[in-house]
Amino acid sequence: MVVADLNQPGEEYIAVYGGVGGKGNRFFLANDNRAPTTVTSGELGQERFLHLELKTVGHAGMIGFPNAGKSSLLRAISRAKPAVAPYPFTTLNPHVGIVHYEDYEQIAVVDIPGIIKGAHEDRGLGLAFLRHIERCCFLLFVLDLSVAEPWAHLEALKHELEQYKVGLSKIPHAIVANKFDLLGSKNNLPLLKEQVKQRVIPLSALTGENVEELLVHLRELYDDYLKTEKEQVRKPMKW
Repeated sequence: MVVADLNQPGEEYIAVYGGVGGKGNRFFLANDNRAPTTVTSGELGQERFLHLELKTVGHAGMIGFPNAGKSSLLRAISRAKPAVAPYPFTTLNPHVGIVHYEDYEQIAVVDIPGIIKGAHEDRGLGLAFLRHIERCCFLLFVLDLSVAEPWAHLEALKHELEQYKVGLSKIPHAIVANKFDLLGSKNNLPLLKEQVKQRVIPLSALTGENVEELLVHLRELYDDYLKTEKEQVRKPMKW
């Protein structure tokens, strides 16, 4: 049972109350007792066992299979330095990178550790990191364009998100086809575009090819999010 979900700045939750404090030596100070040694004990406070769960806060969450190049992409668009290596599960903890724009706007992008089939059943890194996606305003599905049928990876990722929480895969998102510099990727790109309805952004995090298009689209997603938030605030309250 969730007793509190602190997801807004300044929110607080009082889990327990401390006991009433006792009286120290100074309380018993008097003209005829200049060095009191009397004290009273305080009352015991409340005790409670709670499981605290931290969810990383970021505007955009990068979702992908292990070795899709999410960490390399985060390095390419921000100053974050997550580990990069040619083996699965290089990223064991979420990394946050800040994307800076010329108008001084900043967008926080979270590199979520690789998701595999069955992650919603706690396989791989599983539920430990799926929860971080809940806090994201929009998603970046990062696909390895060089593998056979990259669109199957996209469907598998969406399935895992839906099994974890209904509607999670349907929040605003972009499809990033990474590793465009590798052999076979250029042949897979038109096939991927035939299989999905959304816009596909092909790029190479390694060479930097077409990364600028992603940055522009990332800003569009962010601006749309801000616009939606403002519209919700302006809605009249129902009595």
